[in-house]
Amino acid sequence: MKILAISDEESAYLWDYFDKEKLKGIDLIISCGDLAAEYLSFLTTMTSIPVLYVHGNHDERYEQKPPEGCICIEDKIYVYKGIRILGLGGSMRYKGGNHQYTERQMTRRVRKMFFPLLFRRGFDILVTHAPAYQLNDGRDLPHQGFQVFRTLMKKYKPQFFIHGHVHLSYGRNHKRYDKYEETEVINAFERCIFEIGT
Repeated sequence: MKILAISDEESAYLWDYFDKEKLKGIDLIISCGDLAAEYLSFLTTMTSIPVLYVHGNHDERYEQKPPEGCICIEDKIYVYKGIRILGLGGSMRYKGGNHQYTERQMTRRVRKMFFPLLFRRGFDILVTHAPAYQLNDGRDLPHQGFQVFRTLMKKYKPQFFIHGHVHLSYGRNHKRYDKYEETEVINAFERCIFEIGT
């Protein structure tokens, strides 16, 4: 299965210069947050490809106008063609905001997933907005990652961990690709395509 991961910055290549052929062979689109609702709706409407999303720390606007035709996977394991996808959006809490969490709050969200994780026997892709702690994150609080994401990867060994939030344009030597134990880590900033076996 071929997946387009997107995050944080709308791609002019896909939006301003749209051509359906550019997305030929893509089975699924996953947004890791902080993208205009209109952009997500545009992609699913123009391609008929399902678009899944989690919230970024700037996605409070979705409460008034969510992305039409798209599927929110927050605090769920969404199964698509046999692939189990766990969604946990938001960032570290650095000021007031509906999609910002302390480490304790994010850990509580993960604990609430105990029975779905047991029922589904884990997951194949972890989709978040924030990175994991000390894994391609920033040292400043707004861009610091969550330790509980590392715990999830250690325990369930998903094939992929897809996140956003840390822009590759920040100039801090952030990487597009990384690895944590058995999990491939991808920073989905703007756009990135990856493949997963079904």
